Amino acid sequence: MKRYKKEDPVSYALGITLTFEMLKYAPEHARRVYIHSAMQKGEAFDKLEALCKELKIPMEYGDKPFNILSQKENCFCIGEFEKFERPVDAGANHVVLHNPSNAGNMGTIMRSAAGFGITNLVIITPAVDHFDPKTVRASMGALFHLNISVFSSFEEYAAQYGNRSMYPFMLKAQKKLSELTVQEPYSLIFGNEATGLPDSFLNVGTSVIITHSHRIDSLNLPIAASIALYEATKKDF
Repeated sequence: MKRYKKEDPVSYALGITLTFEMLKYAPEHARRVYIHSAMQKGEAFDKLEALCKELKIPMEYGDKPFNILSQKENCFCIGEFEKFERPVDAGANHVVLHNPSNAGNMGTIMRSAAGFGITNLVIITPAVDHFDPKTVRASMGALFHLNISVFSSFEEYAAQYGNRSMYPFMLKAQKKLSELTVQEPYSLIFGNEATGLPDSFLNVGTSVIITHSHRIDSLNLPIAASIALYEATKKDF
């Protein structure tokens, strides 16, 4: 075993909660489960063991994988899974991340999207690896609930899925979020953490700004995305 690299065919769910998510929602891609010697036996372990037996997923005991894959002292279970393709649904609402660069931010947005019922995520490269164990961990397993498609440009995405309402979130925007009524199916589009969306997105659909007080200069990406997701979906909850 070696440290994770982007080109590897497998990735890892670090922790028992994420491993359960992997086994429940992507069992066809699960390969094995690693158990640390310090993991306590009990109800959670018994459920994990029973689920692995049911799915015929091997459990391997030993500490070496944890020394290689996890720097967290409280990680006693790791799920290994094959990377998978699950394309976005053309008729569904999408979250589009344009050149995201931080694994924690991407994982947090995955979790928010799943939480607000939008389970289709589009990633425009260059971008952080959505299968990086750091991303998987930050998503708290939401990765296993999502359809994800990756494109090399926004134009490539729009050519395939452009028959929809587009809402790029940017500072030079046409509308305040509070004034917006979304039309389904839609795409909520967010830019890079440092640079946001290029000005060319002013010509894409209806650009939107999240207004706030002058006590801060901006919202960080996961918070902005979560606010937008709430506003877009609040009628559904």
